[in-house]
Amino acid sequence: MNLSATTSPRQDASFASLFPFLLIAFGLAWGLFSLLFIVPQTLEGIFGPVSTTHPLFITAVYSPAIAAVVLVLWFGGLRGLGRFLSRLLLWRCHPGWYAVLLVVIPLAFFAGSAVKGNFFDMTFPFTSLEATLAAMAFMAVLGPMEEVGWRGYALPLLQRKMTPFMASIILGLIWGLWHFPAFMLGGTPQSDWSFLPFFIGTVSVSLIVTPMFNAAKGSILLPVLFHFQLNNPLWPDAQPYDTIFFAAAAAIIVWLNRGAMFSRKAAVTEVIPGSGS
Repeated sequence: MNLSATTSPRQDASFASLFPFLLIAFGLAWGLFSLLFIVPQTLEGIFGPVSTTHPLFITAVYSPAIAAVVLVLWFGGLRGLGRFLSRLLLWRCHPGWYAVLLVVIPLAFFAGSAVKGNFFDMTFPFTSLEATLAAMAFMAVLGPMEEVGWRGYALPLLQRKMTPFMASIILGLIWGLWHFPAFMLGGTPQSDWSFLPFFIGTVSVSLIVTPMFNAAKGSILLPVLFHFQLNNPLWPDAQPYDTIFFAAAAAIIVWLNRGAMFSRKAAVTEVIPGSGS
């Protein structure tokens, strides 16, 4: 791969590159989790106990973004990568989508907590402002970075062949399955949850993010902010009941955006802006 000789995108990523994208994203993440299963004591001696700050866990979480960056460099070189990452600067969309980010997501967690029965038992999870900001900063650069791959790379490719609605379903299923090993490994947040509600939740969330993504002209920033809100350490643990409210929100949002969700006319299909699909 001669990156230095590439000053502008040669072409956009091909639909066929979805396979190597998934191969890298799943291979890297599931491979690292397999190592944590096979030789846990050896790795614990090197990196410490499994947790969200474990280097191998962080690398696994970053695998969709790593896959996207590798393939964008392959197709577009350094200039193409710059154009791809410029989608992190896209923020303009209908104010209603910011209401989803700032109001609907927290409401889903608090409503789920109320159903779970721990709403009135909640205490603020941090003892100082510094600890609060540190936890939020860490979560902002952990899970949300997945969106560089899922919505940044995979979603535009899927929307070349199917409606945004179907692309959301397919990507939600892939996204949920990708998380499965984390449910089998102690020390991860998912190890305390049930997989099936989470799996349904990823499909529901995918149906919410897609119309937001298309409304913002392929923004990677808005899915990143959405993902951060899903992981925001200030919200209560509402698993598995928050899934009910995310599914309800997805149904409402799909209905309100049915014209865009069941037609490919407004779907974003470019991975590298300006290179053509």
